[in-house]
Amino acid sequence: MPEKLPKKSQKKYYEFLLGEIKERIRSAQYEALKSVNKELIALYWDIGKMITKRQEGETWGKSIVEQLSKDLQREFPGMKGFSERNLWRMRDFYLTYQKLPPLVAEIGWTHNTIIIERCKNSLEREFYIRMTRKFGWSKNVLTIKIESKTYEKTMLNQTNFNDTLPENIKNQAKLAVKDEYIFDFLELREQHSEKELEKAAIVKIERFLLEMGGVFAFIGSQYKITAGSEEYFIDLLLYHRMLKCLVAIELKIGKFKPEHVGKMQFYLALLDDTIKMENENPSIGIILCKSKDKTIVEYALKESNRPIGIAEYRIIQDLPEELKGKLPEPKDIAKLLKDLR
Repeated sequence: MPEKLPKKSQKKYYEFLLGEIKERIRSAQYEALKSVNKELIALYWDIGKMITKRQEGETWGKSIVEQLSKDLQREFPGMKGFSERNLWRMRDFYLTYQKLPPLVAEIGWTHNTIIIERCKNSLEREFYIRMTRKFGWSKNVLTIKIESKTYEKTMLNQTNFNDTLPENIKNQAKLAVKDEYIFDFLELREQHSEKELEKAAIVKIERFLLEMGGVFAFIGSQYKITAGSEEYFIDLLLYHRMLKCLVAIELKIGKFKPEHVGKMQFYLALLDDTIKMENENPSIGIILCKSKDKTIVEYALKESNRPIGIAEYRIIQDLPEELKGKLPEPKDIAKLLKDLR
């Protein structure tokens, strides 16, 4: 017979066993929820399709859907979701997503309805579906992302990733950097120093990382790197879990200047040579400025041999007038979305 373990060891092994079982239960619950969601989405899809097909060539509308809602709720009293409004949503759901049926089953019904009601076109809807699926956005986070115009700001971003990153990650990286970030949660005055901006970001690091994209891990602030006998400090160093790379962030409270790129290139070279692990992708730099001239940014990035993105930050939510209506061509957006898996 095995020797009886001391009480302390018994407790330790029990806690370990309990932790393993709890994790397995949570995993099973998550898989069950995913399965239920797929079935529910399939049901709503079919109902929307049947209503749409039945309406073709017919004149009936509101009164029939109203009666249908009453009859379904009477027949299935324990099931929610058959209100008149929801039946119309099912019809809109089918009509809106006829080209994206596999994708819509990957996110919840409420997420889908938020996207249908708040997004203007099919590419924008596809963007938010893919981002929600990939990053596990809650309903509240999804709403915030739409309200802060994440789609527009992502598609307008300025990077040199096409020329400086491996083929297998460059499109993923382009979708990980926005043209503008909103830091309205930092509670800063309009006039502030770089040190104040950095400290405020660290105090609200969870919200900061969420605004940066939600898949970053915080490594450190004023992160020290050395070259020869000299020491240098990166404002914020993050790690992008999906791209598997270090991300250096430099904070600039003024206008973007071309020399900022040279400094960032130096930091990225040091990170790749001294900090980056062998299995990681090249380090990426993001320069956050209060303002930028897009033409100057283009020229500054043109000769850079390190992957860098230049973005603005704002303390209030607003998309500048000069950026409205200047999204890339639909075919270019579609190409990017194919890599957002």
